[in-house]
Amino acid sequence: MKAFKIAFICTLAIGLLVVVALAAGDPAKGKILFNDPKLGNGTVGVSCNSCHPNGKGLEKAGDRTDLAQFVNSCIVNALKGKAIDSKSAAMADLIAHLKSLKAR
Repeated sequence: MKAFKIAFICTLAIGLLVVVALAAGDPAKGKILFNDPKLGNGTVGVSCNSCHPNGKGLEKAGDRTDLAQFVNSCIVNALKGKAIDSKSAAMADLIAHLKSLKAR
């Protein structure tokens, strides 16, 4: 019984680590989205990188508590695109990329 409890707890801990890792987002995928003009409506032909080349001016954006709302505001207003679900993998990736700009 003791071995079962230990195995169960280890499995649960590994599962939680995977969930946390996935929720953290992938900065490399976020950078691809950051440079993708399809993030907007596609006809404007601009991406986040058009206004913020190489993330210029966003070095402190990762400190914001409303980062998903901030990202969506730019997508809707500047890129004329549709807001991204704040709980989506795409948003997590964009946020991870923005947070990585601080480390430069």
